Amino acid sequence: MSQEELRKALPRIITAELPGPKSAAIIRRREAVVPKSIRCIYPCVLDKAAGAMIQDPDGNIFLDWVGGVGVLNVGHSHPALTEAVKVQADRYFHGMFNIVTHEGYVELAEKLGSKVPVRGSHNKVMFANSGAEADENAVKVAKAFTGRPNIIVMSGAFHGRTLLTMAMTSKKAYAAGQGPLPGGIFRAEFPYLYRKPEGMPDDKAVQYYVDRLTSVFEECAAADTIAAIVMEPVQGEGGFIPAPIEYVKAVRRICDENGIMLVADEVQCGFARSGRLFASEYWKDAGCEPDILSTAKSIAGGIPLAAVIARDEVFDSVPVGVIGGTYGGNALACAAGIKVLEVIEKEGLVERAGEIGRKLFARFAEWKEKYECVGDVRGLGAMVGIEFVKDKQSKEPDAKLVGDIIMYSARHGLLMENAGTYGNVIRFLAPLVMTDAQLEAGLAIYEEAIVRCCG
Repeated sequence: MSQEELRKALPRIITAELPGPKSAAIIRRREAVVPKSIRCIYPCVLDKAAGAMIQDPDGNIFLDWVGGVGVLNVGHSHPALTEAVKVQADRYFHGMFNIVTHEGYVELAEKLGSKVPVRGSHNKVMFANSGAEADENAVKVAKAFTGRPNIIVMSGAFHGRTLLTMAMTSKKAYAAGQGPLPGGIFRAEFPYLYRKPEGMPDDKAVQYYVDRLTSVFEECAAADTIAAIVMEPVQGEGGFIPAPIEYVKAVRRICDENGIMLVADEVQCGFARSGRLFASEYWKDAGCEPDILSTAKSIAGGIPLAAVIARDEVFDSVPVGVIGGTYGGNALACAAGIKVLEVIEKEGLVERAGEIGRKLFARFAEWKEKYECVGDVRGLGAMVGIEFVKDKQSKEPDAKLVGDIIMYSARHGLLMENAGTYGNVIRFLAPLVMTDAQLEAGLAIYEEAIVRCCG
C-alpha cells in the first residue's frame, strides 16, 4: 500500500492473531535487547505510517489515536515535513548554536515568539530536545529572574523523567528507586472537579483549591521564596483535566501579588490540540497569561525538539552558560518546526481540532448516558478524555476496565492510551489530519470495546 493509500485507509486486521508473525519476530528481538522497564503492551510494529494510520510488517492497518503520545498533531510522515527535512539534510544536519548561527533556529524562534501567548511585548526563545528539558529550563529561567530557590507544582502533574522533573511529577511510580530527589519543590492540589469534596458546588470548589494553593505558603515555603508556579493548562498524564479558568485567574493574581512566575507547561496540549494554537491563549483571553511557556511533542512533527518562551527581560536575566545544549535547535528539527506551523495554518488544524472535539464531546456524552462505567467526559478542543468507573455513584476508578478496552481496541485496529492518577482514563491524542471516516471507524471500535468489556 502506498503512503497516499495508507493516509486514507481504515483500520483492518488481516492476520489471525496479533501480533502477526513478522511483527512477533521483531517484538522478540526487542525483548532481547531493550530494558523491560521500557515496556510496550501494544501488538503493533511500525512498518510505514501516514496521516493517522499505521501499517505493520504483516499488512495489518491500525488507526493511531495515541500519535506518539501527542507528537503527531500534523500526522505521520506529512509530505510537507518530509520534503522540508530532505531539503535541509542536503544543506547541513547540525551546528551547535553556541558555536555557529543557523537561520532555521532564528526563523523558528521569530515565529514562535510572535505567536505564543506569554506576558510581555516581545519574547525570546530557546530550544531543547524534549518536554522534560523544556520544563527543567523553564524552572532555571524562573529561578534566575526571581533569585528564588523554590517552585510549586500540582497534584496529578507530569513534567518528565529527568531528576528534577521526576521530583516535579506527581506520580512517584515514575521515580521508583531514584531518591533522594531534589528539594525545593512543593505541591498544591490541582482542581480536579470530578473528584472535588462530595456535595461541594463548582464555584465553592474552585475557591477550595485556591485555598489549598495558598496554604503551601504557610505549610511548606513562604511566598517570597517561590520562583514559579508550574501548571499544565490541561493535565495530560493526570487525566486530561483542564484547569478551570477562574482558578487560573486566581493563580495569576497570587503570582502577581507575590512576584512569582507563572509557567504554563504546554508540552502535550500545544500546537492546535486544544482548539487554539496554544491552550494558554484561553488564559490570555481571560487576562491571566503565563510568564513562561514550555512546549515540545508536536512542535516538529516527530523530530525531537522543545522550546521555552518568555519575554525579553525574563530570559536576559539568565547568566551565560546556565542554559543551552549541544542538540538544542538542531537544524533538521527547526526545519520541521517551521513547516509544522505552516501546515497548521494552511490546513486549518486549529479549526479542525475544534470540529473533532465537538464531535467527540457529543458522542462521549451519549455514552455517558448509556453506560454506567463512563463516569466523566472532559477536555479542551480535541484533547478529550473519558474517566471510567465501576459505577457512577461511588466513582470508584476502574483501571482494569480501561486496560481491557485498550487491548480489545488494539486487537481490532485502534490504538489508544490510558492516563490519570488512577490509570482509569482513556485519552484521545489522534492526529488532527484524521479523516471523518477514520474518526467514525475509531468511534465504532471504541464503543464496541466498551460494550464488550463494560458488562
